[in-house]
Amino acid sequence: MTDIGGRFREGSIEVDGFGIRYQEAGAGPALVHLHGAGGLRLTPTHELLSRTFRVIAFEMPGFGTAENQRTQSIQDLATTMAVAAEALGLTQINLMGSSFGGAVACWMAVQRKDLVAALVLEAPSGIRPEGSEPVSGSPEEVARMLYAHPERIPAAPAVEPALAARRLALVRRLRGPGRDARLEEGLRGLGMPVLVLFGTQDVVIPPAMGRVYKDLLPNAHLMFVYDAGHAVMVERPEAFAEAVGDFLQRTDAFVISQTRTVVFP
Repeated sequence: MTDIGGRFREGSIEVDGFGIRYQEAGAGPALVHLHGAGGLRLTPTHELLSRTFRVIAFEMPGFGTAENQRTQSIQDLATTMAVAAEALGLTQINLMGSSFGGAVACWMAVQRKDLVAALVLEAPSGIRPEGSEPVSGSPEEVARMLYAHPERIPAAPAVEPALAARRLALVRRLRGPGRDARLEEGLRGLGMPVLVLFGTQDVVIPPAMGRVYKDLLPNAHLMFVYDAGHAVMVERPEAFAEAVGDFLQRTDAFVISQTRTVVFP
């Protein structure tokens, strides 16, 4: 594992025939993060959370330089990521998923209740209106879709058009229907504490979809983060990290975040 600057270190493991890259920092309870359709990108939120947790941000197969034609479904991807967590010696984790990664995290929690102790879903795409499309377009168009205030967000590193196209094709191939009866039935059977967060200005997935998770999940808390778009952890890192850290530390005792920077319904 080599130092990549700051607190985070980069490593890789071989799982299911894939070389899976990850970035890790911190100590304490394990917090595994599964990224969205744009791939792995460290944010100030990762840094903030690493002060309390052992944060492990995986790059899922197919989102890096190597193509992934072997994974046949989002359930397969969830299985691979659970094995990846175990390959790092983890026997129980806090699992956080963003957008497409939130859908993967849902399936991972359904498949591996023994592994996932608590679940955090940031604008998850596992349940969405029919006809909704993954985010795509020019960097400026993507930024306008992801953020309520794109002018405040530092420009993301440039992505080669071929890689962006491969990521988009992979997401479209794996993500499944907007409403999957198998997933929803699985969510009804989850007993672990779950925090679902949406930005109040999300134009990718309507924040109202959060109510569906609230109705399905037996032990769910739903939170709307004020003045944020789809990528909450990028746009409102302090609010996001404080809410998630508070939730993971209090879990069953979590009723409302103690921070004043979020809006709780």
